[in-house]
Amino acid sequence: MSNKIRILIAKAGLDGHDRGAKIITRALRDAGFEVIYTGLHQTPEMIAEAALQEDVDAIGVSLLSGAHNFLFPEIIKNLNDKGLGDIVIFGGGIIPEEDIPKLKEFGVKEIFGPGTSTTEMIDWINNNVSK
Repeated sequence: MSNKIRILIAKAGLDGHDRGAKIITRALRDAGFEVIYTGLHQTPEMIAEAALQEDVDAIGVSLLSGAHNFLFPEIIKNLNDKGLGDIVIFGGGIIPEEDIPKLKEFGVKEIFGPGTSTTEMIDWINNNVSK
């Protein structure tokens, strides 16, 4: 069994734009993490099931659709229902600053906005996610 941090990168909901998620996936792999990319149009249930099957330490959710206030809590609820409440959840995409505190109350650990460097995200993961 590997001692590398395992990260699931998920595209939730109807958002069909995945260029950023693919760039993040490659950057995290290049940084030495094990990364699983779910592909487009994942439901909260599908994301939680993939997290269970892949035994991940963290989930990065990319959202550009504006449905973040619904999808993040649903993902966290589904994880909790599966006994996976200890998985670190972070996100990125187009999420208004005023929505971030509420998402953090739900359990999202960090939100990375447009223009965040991959180095900043990698450093955050190394400091906040453990195997």
